[in-house]
Amino acid sequence: MLTSFYFLLLSLKSLQIGTAYAVPIGIGTVGTVVLGAILFKEPIDIMRVICVVLIVSGIIGLKLITIK
Repeated sequence: MLTSFYFLLLSLKSLQIGTAYAVPIGIGTVGTVVLGAILFKEPIDIMRVICVVLIVSGIIGLKLITIK
């Protein structure tokens, strides 16, 4: 936990706080959905896919607008 917080603080030197926090959370969310589908045979319907695509699009968008 402390290591994660340390790396978050390091990333704040070059990123805005919204981006620095949202990117790992979004990646974790997408990873959880994918692993849930693979390991636990959770259903993959069109709405779930659309939501994951929106999350990934948001991550990419945040990263693109914060590039210096």
